[in-house]
Amino acid sequence: MTATIFSIANQKGGVGKTTTAINLSASLARKEVPTLLIDLDPQGNTTSGLGLKKENGGSLYDVLHGEADAIDRVKETAQKNLSIIPAEVDLAAIEVELSQKGDYLMRLRQCLSPIKSSNRFRAIILDCPPALGLISMNSLACADKLIVALQCEYLALEGLSQILSVVEDLHTRGINPSLEVGGILMTMFDIRTNLSRQIADDVQKHFPQLAFETVIPRSVRLSEAPSFGQSIFDYDKMSSGAKAYDRLGDEVIQRFGL
Repeated sequence: MTATIFSIANQKGGVGKTTTAINLSASLARKEVPTLLIDLDPQGNTTSGLGLKKENGGSLYDVLHGEADAIDRVKETAQKNLSIIPAEVDLAAIEVELSQKGDYLMRLRQCLSPIKSSNRFRAIILDCPPALGLISMNSLACADKLIVALQCEYLALEGLSQILSVVEDLHTRGINPSLEVGGILMTMFDIRTNLSRQIADDVQKHFPQLAFETVIPRSVRLSEAPSFGQSIFDYDKMSSGAKAYDRLGDEVIQRFGL
C-alpha cells in the first residue's frame, strides 16, 4: 500500500502551518502510523522544532537536482514511527534554479515516488514555505491531499480562496488532477473572541465537508514547544494544544483511512 502524501500549505505566514506539520506528524506517529515529515521551508523551522540541527547536504536540495536519492536524506527522530527529511538554507536557491528546467513542477513528485511506494510509511507530510512559490507548487503537484491551515481572521478567508483556485488550476492544466483538498484546519482559535467563533462558523457553513471538526486553540504552550525542539506531546501532553492535535490525528486517520 502506497503512502498518502499530505501538503500542509498556505501562502500566508504565521498561520500555524509548521506547528501543525510537527504536531500532526507526532500525533500520527503516536497512534502507530509510520510517518515521514519533510521540511521544505529554507528557514528550517520544522527541522529545529523537532530538535534536529540544520546540516549542509541534509535537505532535498541535491535530490531535486537529480544528484542524490531522497531515501538517503531520511533521518529518524526521537519519536517512534516518526522520520524526517530536514531543511537547510540552500533550499532557497531551488526557487531560481529549478525554474530554468522544463519539468520544474514535477521534480518533487519524481524524487518522492520511490519513498511513496516503498511501504515504509503510511503518511508523508510536507511542510511548505509561506508563499506559493516553486517549492510550494512542487508540493501541491505531488500531493494526494491538501490540508489548509487557516488562522481565525478575516484576511485568512481571502487567502483560502486563492489557494483553492491554485488547486483548480493544477487540475485544469493536468499537473495533478488527483489532488484533493483534504481538509481545512482552523488554527489560533480564541474562544473568548466573537471573531474566532464567527470565522469558524463561516468556514463550517461554506465548506461543511472540508472543515475539520477539530479546532486548534491559540496556545502559549504550542508556541513554546519548538524552542525546546519538542512536539507539544513531549513538551506538555496535558495542554489544550496537545489534546487538540491528538483529536486531529484521530480525525485524519479516520477521514483518510490511515
